[in-house]
Amino acid sequence: MDAIVIGGGFYGSAIAIYLAKQRGFKRIVVVEREAALLCRASYNNQARVHNGYHYPRSFTTAYRSQVNLPRFVKDWPNAIKQDFTKLYAIARRNSKVTARQFERFCHEIGAKILPAEPSLRDLFEPRLIEDVFLVEEYAFDSTKLANWAENELRECGVQTELRTNVTAISMCPEGGLYTTIQRSDGIEEIIASQYVFNCTYSGLNQFKGDYIGTQTGLKHEITEMALMRAPPELAGVGITVMDGPFFSMMPFPARGLHTLSHVRYTPHMHWNDKNGLNPYEKLNQYNRATRVDRMVRDVGRYLPSVLNAKYIESLFEVKTVLVKNEGDDGRPILFEKHPELPGCYSVLGGKIDNIYDVLEKLDEEIFSRI
Repeated sequence: MDAIVIGGGFYGSAIAIYLAKQRGFKRIVVVEREAALLCRASYNNQARVHNGYHYPRSFTTAYRSQVNLPRFVKDWPNAIKQDFTKLYAIARRNSKVTARQFERFCHEIGAKILPAEPSLRDLFEPRLIEDVFLVEEYAFDSTKLANWAENELRECGVQTELRTNVTAISMCPEGGLYTTIQRSDGIEEIIASQYVFNCTYSGLNQFKGDYIGTQTGLKHEITEMALMRAPPELAGVGITVMDGPFFSMMPFPARGLHTLSHVRYTPHMHWNDKNGLNPYEKLNQYNRATRVDRMVRDVGRYLPSVLNAKYIESLFEVKTVLVKNEGDDGRPILFEKHPELPGCYSVLGGKIDNIYDVLEKLDEEIFSRI
């Protein structure tokens, strides 16, 4: 094999397609532990295509979002939902930015921002909200991205192994790398390849063999994203209140619903990454008791009409971030080459539009195939 891509989420699929179409790789296999592509973290998230507004304390992340959003919309137009009104509101108390600071920040990164009209401002409790802005931000439909990935991988001749785990990555004595895979029937196979791209998100450091893990510290959270049927006045609206009493209610195109997330109640528990402590096993063992009542109760103080929303169900997932960015909420990519395993790369992105940052890194790499 020229390359093995571990993880069939959006990043793994996009990298495999890039290698085939842009770099001339002929023999590529994508290994995915689930029964379908893009059905874990690529699906179980807020489905937001960021435009920078979310990151007033991380100029680099905000600016990269500004650069990447129009490219993402251009490349995946059928998966983008634009037909809703997006509002950012600034809380009067406990916010880490004031309305004036937020407005200035948006101008600095070149993000569109306008005062919200009175009918939209009336959605909020004025005693708790300092100001409300109309912005330009979109949502994506992960099921349509999954269809794109399946079609492109098939057309590029990329082999896809579903319901298959990778257990180890090791040096091949003749050069290149050995990847040990285990199918759902328990049968193991060792595949030789020149390159391995580890795109397993929360599972980056869960391999045996010669793989010693990433040098960058990772933090995992078990998170709850509540799926809601919005009341009529919120049906065509996406809302984020920041930056302290932070919550968002965003369209979730894959289900025709809205997600509700809350800075206090969406993260259920967290821990620093450790080899041998599998985040997905930890999620499977977790008692998924919803906190949606507490979310709705607090959000309802700022946005009273949310009290009329109907709770449908919750999406629980492991969210992984870089420890070094906990303080500023930045979401840079992780892109590491492993000196102990030449040809092995580990990749993690905090946002879907970070894919362009990854592809730019890959553009710089010189690949040779044996």
